[in-house]
Amino acid sequence: MSDLLFVVGPAGSGKSTASRLIAQRLGAAYVGKDTVATGFTEAILTLAGTDPHERDNNPYYQDHVMDLEYETILRVATDNLMLGSSVVLDAPFGRYLRRDAFLTDAAERLGWGDDVRPVVVHVRVDGDAIRDRLIGRGLERDAWKIAHWDEFWAKAGRVECTWRGAEHITLDNTGDAPDVEGLVRRL
Repeated sequence: MSDLLFVVGPAGSGKSTASRLIAQRLGAAYVGKDTVATGFTEAILTLAGTDPHERDNNPYYQDHVMDLEYETILRVATDNLMLGSSVVLDAPFGRYLRRDAFLTDAAERLGWGDDVRPVVVHVRVDGDAIRDRLIGRGLERDAWKIAHWDEFWAKAGRVECTWRGAEHITLDNTGDAPDVEGLVRRL
């Protein structure tokens, strides 16, 4: 049995930190959307004449690039699952979280068998902490989020995942470090 963990939450919630710790603790493959796709995405957005760092308010990215990024990380995960490795996916999956059949459709399309156990890890942090983290990390791709905080948080702070076919676990990342050991025990 291989676990496929989807670590989801808004930008600045600590998905990457938690994902790496979980992957390390489980001896699982780590697949981060930023690592896999950022270079290609920025090149594509530049070639299209749009801001290479803008995602949230970029129609070209939303309409032509985003689905490709997510399909790519799902395929990388599938390659690892077929080798018998558990996988931790580090990506917000925001657009897809309310698509009830997202996981079951992906499992069918990508050939995940009954030996793959999908688990959604919901990283939770309050909005003030997230805003502080976004400001602190100083990434260009967060500029729109910070400049339009109320609009960003109105959407990102209320998103719930409705995926069927997965176990759902909450990971509180408000403190200094997420409780990865507690999460592993729940698995």
